[in-house]
Parts: sequence; structure tokens; C-alpha cells
Amino acid sequence: TCGDCKVHTFTGPGTFTVSCAGNALGSDTVNYLVVAGGGSGAGHAPGTSSSFSSGGGGAGGYRASGYGPSPLRGTALTVTATAFPISVGAGGASCTSPSGNAGNPGSNSVFSTITSTGGGAGALGNNTGGDDGGSGGGVSAYSAGPANPPGSGNTPPVDPPQGNNGGTMGAFPSRGSSGGGGATAAGTNNPSGNDGTGGGAGAPNSISGSPATYAGGGGGGGWNGSTPGPGGAGGGGAGGQSSNGTAGTANTGGGGGGSGPINVVGGGGVNVGGAGGSGIVIIRYKFQ
Repeated sequence: TCGDCKVHTFTGPGTFTVSCAGNALGSDTVNYLVVAGGGSGAGHAPGTSSSFSSGGGGAGGYRASGYGPSPLRGTALTVTATAFPISVGAGGASCTSPSGNAGNPGSNSVFSTITSTGGGAGALGNNTGGDDGGSGGGVSAYSAGPANPPGSGNTPPVDPPQGNNGGTMGAFPSRGSSGGGGATAAGTNNPSGNDGTGGGAGAPNSISGSPATYAGGGGGGGWNGSTPGPGGAGGGGAGGQSSNGTAGTANTGGGGGGSGPINVVGGGGVNVGGAGGSGIVIIRYKFQ
């Protein structure tokens, strides 16, 4: 309980059961926070791509009512006396394939009619664009021309929007990468250079009774000897520099950080992107 309200927090699957749809001193509506799992950052395996850093993962989709920044507040849900299954999305896993190390998307979180989409994966250096999702994944430069596009956020579209795009990246010979998008901001653009840029900021929300920030994007990896991008506020993991990316924080939907490159092109070893942080569902209502 929190004053005249009850708060239910789900960090894994469960059921929210309504036995009575309100009374004179309570309410028949509930406020919610539904955050999906964040996407993982991309990594590096030996080969051509190992001379480039990799993009940060996008944050899991963020949907809320009653609490948090007003532009992102949806409408409270009217409930009936029934059971509502809850799904809490897992973060995208790091990929450790010896032949490639692209990121993985996060999984959706669901409460009633509210679905938040998993965050988009970060892009493998010198390879593909970032994935679309709740927030989009970041990208790296491309040796054959302009960088591929970052992932698009708010995919599929909802209103208010559930997330933002990954950051853009300038053309080769830049070897840095950009961060994934977050709930309140896109990943930071990287017009040129070898540094990684930061993940987009998440959204503050006090629905639990304590202030916290959710759904920050993962930072982009930095090229050898350069600075990696920081994770966005709200659980985003930092990028790596000749090293693995940092994982997003559990139960925030933060995106994982993109890795830095292998020190020697074609050399041995694998650098992995940080895993995405798992999501969360919080439900709050007035009962007296």
C-alpha cells in the first residue's frame, strides 16, 4: 500500500486479479507502467567488421498513465472483475556466435490492452542498420559508403509514443558508433569521429511510490583508443572500448551497450554487446 493506493509490481509473468471493480471511496480505474525488455548492443567477431565499433541497443517500449512526464502519459484503464495475465519482457541476449555478433531485440511486456514493444538491437559494425522496436538500435559507420540507418522507435506506432530512434552515424572513415534510443530522447547522433555516443534518456516515474527512471538506451561502442558512449539514464548500459558492452539494468528496460572492436583486424577473440535489461509492469489504484 501507498497511502490510499495499492501498488502491484511484476518483474516476471503473473496475473493481476480484480475481485471488485471499485467502491465509493476507491476507483474502477488503474494506472500502469509497462516497460518492455531492452535490446542488446552488437558485438564483434574476428574479420573485417572487427575494425569498427558497434551500435547500442534501444530501450524497451515505455507506456504509462498517471505518473511520469506528461507528454508520455496515456489514459488510465477501466477494469472489471476478472483476471489479467501479465507478461514481462526479457532483455535481448548477448550473441556470442564466432561468425558474427549482432544484437538481439528485447521482448514485449503486456498488461490488458497495453503492449510495450521490445527494444531494437544495435547494429553490428560495418554491416547492417539498427533494428526497429519500442526504441531503435544504434549504428556504426560503413566502409563502403554512408552509414546504414539506425532503428526506428515507436514501432509499431502508439499514442503517446513508446520510444525514440537510435542515433545516426557519419560516413567512413569514422569508426565510432551511436547509441540506442530511449523513452524521452533519441540516441545521440555521431556525425563523425571514432568515439561512441550516448544512449537516449529514459523517463522518470514514481508510480511505485519511489522515484525511478526507466527505458534508457544503450551507449555506442568506441573505436580502439577512443571514448565509448555512456548509457542513457534509466538503465542503459555503456558502450565498450576494445571490450564488451555493458548490460542494461534489470527491470528498467535499458538497452545494452555496443562493443568496441577487436584490437587487430582478423585477430582472435570475440567482443560481445551488453544484454538488454528486462522490463517491468507496475499497476496502481485507489482503494479507499
